[in-house]
Amino acid sequence: MASIWTGAISFGVLNIPVKLETAVRSHDLSFKLLYEEKKGKVCPVKYRRVCEHNGKEVPWGEIRKGYAYGSDQYVVLEEEDFEKAALATSKAFEIQSFTGEADVDPRYFEKPYYVLPQKGGEHPYAVLREAMSNAGAIGIGTITLRKKQYLAAIKVIDEAIVLDLMRFADEVIDADEFRFPTGEGVKPAEIRMAEQVVKMLWEDFEPERYRDEYKANLEKIIQARMKGKHVKLSEANEPEVEGVIDLMARLKETLEKGGAKKPAKKSRKATAGTKKRKSA
Repeated sequence: MASIWTGAISFGVLNIPVKLETAVRSHDLSFKLLYEEKKGKVCPVKYRRVCEHNGKEVPWGEIRKGYAYGSDQYVVLEEEDFEKAALATSKAFEIQSFTGEADVDPRYFEKPYYVLPQKGGEHPYAVLREAMSNAGAIGIGTITLRKKQYLAAIKVIDEAIVLDLMRFADEVIDADEFRFPTGEGVKPAEIRMAEQVVKMLWEDFEPERYRDEYKANLEKIIQARMKGKHVKLSEANEPEVEGVIDLMARLKETLEKGGAKKPAKKSRKATAGTKKRKSA
């Protein structure tokens, strides 16, 4: 599989040749739109690209991209315009500054990629990784992927350098645009009891413990339908919602019951192979 991007990490006068590989994968089920011609017989439905003015279908090769700047007014752009804009940006991820990961609002992080060294880049890659790890730092800069420029950060996870695509400041909605409850009227005793619940449910994060139950249910339904059967799934309990609740009584009840229901733990064998990073 071809790399997402090849280029270099640049900081100071040093350039490290690297490439990006995707760090996440999607397990979403794929569905087609269907039309039922006759009972039991269906056919796929195609998307049609239709001109809004005359209602005629437009061949893909004749479709162009444009920017709307008024009512029915567009600036039409050609592919070379997008290429030109991309070429005018750097072909390297240049670290413009280092900072602590905890100092960056998590809302800015969007999608991770593994950064792998290209031939000749292994040694400086390791040096940068160890220096960032020892300093507890992440590097911030910009990168151009698929004709679009992104804010990005590189961070160290175990033996890997990971690049996280980020959102620019104007892409993050300010919390001031919404109204949130104040702390007025909150009793210290309520906070103390809520803290007890937090501590009771506190555990190290183990992502393997959690599963997509909706996807699993869909797979059960699909497998049953393939065999001409129907599967019966139990409906989840509706959470009890009330206008006014006795918060202290609910917190006390939670503590007495030992907390909320937790996801079932996997066996130690399932996680025994997880590699812990060793300091150099």
